[in-house]
Amino acid sequence: MNASYSNEKPGLFTAIAVMTLTSGIINLFWGFIASAAALGTIIGVVCLPLTILPTILGIFEIIYAAKLLSNQPQPVQTSPSIAVFQILTFMYGNIFSMVVGLLNLIFFNDQSVREYFSRINGSQIQPLLSAAPSTRALPGSLPETSGPAPSQPVIDAPAKPKGNRGITGK
Repeated sequence: MNASYSNEKPGLFTAIAVMTLTSGIINLFWGFIASAAALGTIIGVVCLPLTILPTILGIFEIIYAAKLLSNQPQPVQTSPSIAVFQILTFMYGNIFSMVVGLLNLIFFNDQSVREYFSRINGSQIQPLLSAAPSTRALPGSLPETSGPAPSQPVIDAPAKPKGNRGITGK
């Protein structure tokens, strides 16, 4: 494989980065405008924390897009959580960011994008949404063994001393 090919960004990867950056800028201004409008009424002042959320999402989108667009490939994972928050911005009336979130989720599952993410992270390709059952044990379930592991010595616990004291101390 050619060395220049291995460092070349796929087109969908660049599309993810550019769309996320554009959505971040729009969400930043959307949040500022919503916050300024909310400050005009007393009820809006109470609802101000809700109007700041697009601004916060916009900041995270810009930071994520800057990492994706940098000339030096940085180890960065796919971010379906940002895409989901982009989709949820339809509640604020931001349809553009919703479409970007949907496209990002679709593009994250593309084979060339997953391969590029695995190359810059130096790891194996992991599917974003896997239908295969997990082989990990559930938290709280213990693996069944017939006895102690051979590398661990068997230690007898000392017996608890029996006392005649009850609750009253007699």
